[in-house]
Amino acid sequence: MSSAGTNPAAAWQQGWYAFARRCASPNFGLRPAGTAIDLVVLHSISLPPGQFGGGFVQQLFTNQLDWNAHPYFQQIKGLQVSAHFFIQRGGELWQFVSCDARAWHAGQSHHLGRDNCNDFSVGIELEGLEGGLFEPAQYDTLMALLPALAQHYPLRHIAGHEHIAPGRKADPGAGLDWALLQRASGLPASCFTAHLHKA
Repeated sequence: MSSAGTNPAAAWQQGWYAFARRCASPNFGLRPAGTAIDLVVLHSISLPPGQFGGGFVQQLFTNQLDWNAHPYFQQIKGLQVSAHFFIQRGGELWQFVSCDARAWHAGQSHHLGRDNCNDFSVGIELEGLEGGLFEPAQYDTLMALLPALAQHYPLRHIAGHEHIAPGRKADPGAGLDWALLQRASGLPASCFTAHLHKA
């Protein structure tokens, strides 16, 4: 067993997760002083929409996307965004921003009386289509990552982008099996209430 397996703190170094492939993004900032990182926001993404693999998501999050590589990219030209994590269809886990820092994933958002969810959340992108199904390997990775986050941060809530920006965003959508996440992650049921009502 690895040292990280016996000592959860060993899995983290300054907000970087030992079991993710690191691909540092320039799109991040400082969190407000004293902020408790207590929310995980789940997203879905594919570039171009419906196409998986190809490295375009990684290129987007690191400002290296060739806007002329596909007609769709003209619609997002100049976009500067990031997430903390990206889980590909095969379960491969990438990290772009330290969880101690503020990634640019939520946009205008609101959760339980608080605006600007980027300030206090960790953003996880699942490779997939809004409303579509996700792969078993992605659930496996997510169900390992969520408890690891909860061991290191005061995690209290897990929500979809659709719950923190209703009317503006609809991802990850109906294809995400929230009940499976709740059962298999081992986290308290209270963490998973956002999908039952709009936050």
